[in-house]
Amino acid sequence: MLFERPGAAHFALPEALAMAYGGGLGLPARCVFANFVTSLDGIVALPGDTESGQIISGRNAADRFVMGLLRACADAVLLGAGTFRKSGGHLWHADRIYPAAGAEFAELRQALGLKPVPRLVLISASGDIDVSQPAAAQAWIITTKRGEAALRGRLPSGARLTVIDAGRIACAEVLAALRAEGFQRVLTEGGPTLFAELVRDRLVDELFVTSSPALFGRFPEDQRKSLTEGLDLSGAQLNLLSARRHGSHLFLRYGLQR
Repeated sequence: MLFERPGAAHFALPEALAMAYGGGLGLPARCVFANFVTSLDGIVALPGDTESGQIISGRNAADRFVMGLLRACADAVLLGAGTFRKSGGHLWHADRIYPAAGAEFAELRQALGLKPVPRLVLISASGDIDVSQPAAAQAWIITTKRGEAALRGRLPSGARLTVIDAGRIACAEVLAALRAEGFQRVLTEGGPTLFAELVRDRLVDELFVTSSPALFGRFPEDQRKSLTEGLDLSGAQLNLLSARRHGSHLFLRYGLQR
């Protein structure tokens, strides 16, 4: 722990989680919170089919622990289709990313009154997703009529499909649907285009960002993406809530002005 804003609310974390995190963690009963890892030169997504986060973080164990802790607090995990396509075979469960604390993550979810795993909510306007991936089996997929046509007859029996009657999926409409189903704490892990839309629409409450001590560089048309991509956010303001360190990695938490 390097800094924590005075008066921060905390859950009663299992002792092992509190010791590993360097103190408590609390989130509002109803919130949208994001988690990313970024290089020092601002890269969060690399081109190609490989999942970017593990490369950018250097497969840092502390980063994986924080990912698991935040998933353990979430009712649902919200993703864009691009992030889903690059994470083949992954399940967005706390113990999947950090198995060593699986029992403690389960204890925390039970104490918070949550189901054993968060619901994966996947936004895809085109429907261009691999529904044979394990995570799709129980996913809630939100798409357009165009996407519905692409997915028709292909979905696993446990998946849920919601069709938005518009060419563009509005994030506010997605969150309203989640709230109506009782999903109060919603975690988003990407991608940067979806996160930018959420920030633009003033729907994000908190941002957790791991600063990895790595440089990747930028060059024209490199297809590398920053934390927010594709939109002018006009200098959206954030307040630092806490700062932690593990080795040369920094773990920063910000509140966004809605």
